[in-house]
Amino acid sequence: MASLLQENLFETRAQAPAPSKDFYQLIVTRKEVIFRWWKISLRSEFREAKPGELKESHEYFLDDPSLQIQIAVVFGANTLEHIFNLCRGNFDFLERLPDPLLLYIISFLELEDIARLSQVSHRFKTICNSDTLWEKIVQNLCGAITPEMRALAQEVGWKQFFFTNKLQLQLQLRRRRQKQDDSKKSKTK
Repeated sequence: MASLLQENLFETRAQAPAPSKDFYQLIVTRKEVIFRWWKISLRSEFREAKPGELKESHEYFLDDPSLQIQIAVVFGANTLEHIFNLCRGNFDFLERLPDPLLLYIISFLELEDIARLSQVSHRFKTICNSDTLWEKIVQNLCGAITPEMRALAQEVGWKQFFFTNKLQLQLQLRRRRQKQDDSKKSKTK
């Protein structure tokens, strides 16, 4: 599993809370926490301020309350908690899997589990609501999909297609056929 870890475990940027215009960057690598800042000010005493950088090992970071407070103020308590977990070696390997592999795995989950997983993070919400996932689910459950069904699913979205009951699907397919027939007749006249 360690091979899934890249050199940079986490990176984010932010502007300090108002009224400050200072800019900050936070990087967590496998071995250290890097905190960078750029002072942005019209005041004469800060015009010559150079960018700064502070590098600390994970162990030193966990024992440095002043840097922790700065990170909490600029990036928020959730980011600070995430950094604590990374420094303690608590990695979320599921978040690091590539999207195609996650789609394959998620396609075998129960619908309730997919709904719960979509609430975990923005990434999982996007994946769990993607047409690619719902196309796989429909194919796994339905087997053969006619070209007409595929066209309708691409038109309304695979998730909507999946949750539409059979009577509504038949009605939509009938309407689609009718539109196609009408457009063919109007072209021949």
